[in-house]
Amino acid sequence: MQYAAYVFDAYGTLFDVHAAVRRHADRIGPDGQLLSEIWRAKQLEYSWVRTLMGAYADFWQLTEQALDFALRKVPSADPGLKAILLDAYWRLDCYPEVPAVLKALKASGARLAILSNGSPEMLQAAVKSAALDQVLDDIYSVDTVRRFKTDPAVYDMVATGWRLYPGAVSFQSSNRWDIAGATKFGFRTVWINRSNQPEEYRDFPPALILPSLEALVPGS
Repeated sequence: MQYAAYVFDAYGTLFDVHAAVRRHADRIGPDGQLLSEIWRAKQLEYSWVRTLMGAYADFWQLTEQALDFALRKVPSADPGLKAILLDAYWRLDCYPEVPAVLKALKASGARLAILSNGSPEMLQAAVKSAALDQVLDDIYSVDTVRRFKTDPAVYDMVATGWRLYPGAVSFQSSNRWDIAGATKFGFRTVWINRSNQPEEYRDFPPALILPSLEALVPGS
């Protein structure tokens, strides 16, 4: 079914969060994958804890703090690489199918947006680096509501901003917890299960599970 509005999570869905570490894998050494996984896990943990505490700090601050923790946790990685890893995070690779899928959806007449925990500056940099700025209608950052996903106020930014009922929006995310939050809010959800993770949050199921974004385009 074709929808009039498609909204995408950014990190892990459009942009590869592990690209920053992979870009400098030769300098990091054999524990690069572990470093990247800890960095990502802590980044998300900090967002959830701060939302529960009512103590907002933007996603760039959390990204830096999470990397500090990861570098301490993985002593084989040189902490002197912090600056270049953070710089690489501003220019994360998008997944290979992303440009073509977004262009095809845009050509069909659909409205397209990002809805992300990222700060406005982070998102603008990533979108520009991947040359996606010409196909997106809007970029919604949680910075507006100063709460992170899965707070309902985050998802409501789209419904209110576009004056749409939640059920008219197709929301795509690779993060199952994000899909649960968006489903609870009322979006039609598509879980982009890139790494073949097991199902969870079964009381808030997605409408569809896909291994990538490609199948969003009819006939692909």
